[in-house]
Amino acid sequence: MRVVDSHLHLWDPAALDYTWLDGPLDATFSDIEIDEDALTGVDEEVAIFVQADPVEDQQLAEMRWVDSIALQSGVVAAVAGARLDRGAETERHLDALAVHERVVGVRHLLQGEADGLAQSAAFIAGARALASRGWTFDACVRASQLSDVTALAAAVPELPVVLDHLGKPALGTAQAPLRPSAEWSRDIADLARHPQVFCKLSGLPAETGGEWTDAQVAPFFDAALEAFGPQRLMWGSDWPVSAVAGDFVPGSRQRWLQTVADWAASRGVDADGLFWENALAFYGIR
Repeated sequence: MRVVDSHLHLWDPAALDYTWLDGPLDATFSDIEIDEDALTGVDEEVAIFVQADPVEDQQLAEMRWVDSIALQSGVVAAVAGARLDRGAETERHLDALAVHERVVGVRHLLQGEADGLAQSAAFIAGARALASRGWTFDACVRASQLSDVTALAAAVPELPVVLDHLGKPALGTAQAPLRPSAEWSRDIADLARHPQVFCKLSGLPAETGGEWTDAQVAPFFDAALEAFGPQRLMWGSDWPVSAVAGDFVPGSRQRWLQTVADWAASRGVDADGLFWENALAFYGIR
């Protein structure tokens, strides 16, 4: 089995400043730690690093740090941090990121922003600048912001967009699971009508507090499969964020891989596409 982890975070609070880290996440998760929590039963594994939200003026330093540990960590490409709503400053920042050959895309973390930012003229201008470089955009949003991503996709159809974590739907808990809401299902279907938009099967363990059942997450996978089709889905671990349930839980990444693999097999979804080819195609890695 070949695996591209399309959503791997790495960080080191001794090297960079992260204001959001708390509890067991306030620790180093770098090349040594990911090696110790490596997947098993996998013939080949590579990873896409996704920016871990250090303080804004360290976004370029984050890429320098990732480059320094990329070979040891299996990182073949990176989604860098950038604000897309800063006009000429955005352009200069994207130019500076282009020095790093591993950069294939950008994430402006939207989940903490006001609803509607991605529809603003300034953001759309930044998205067009991103598309002009042949890069991608990772959309990490709350469920209430899915319509913003749909509007962005309509405004900039030349920009490849991937939805992180299925838009963070409400899942309930393992003991009291929730079904997909009508609103989330509608918004996912609307977003998927834009052919340049993909979706990551990632992040749901964090939304359940780190404890989940396969039956709990399967209806959300089914909705994504119906909306996007098998060619626009990819697997991501969201490690280590999704490996924390009160404390860091080694092996959660492996279990999430198995959860998605078992679901895919039960639905007749091609595993090589889901775990390898789709991510490489989206990010332009060959």
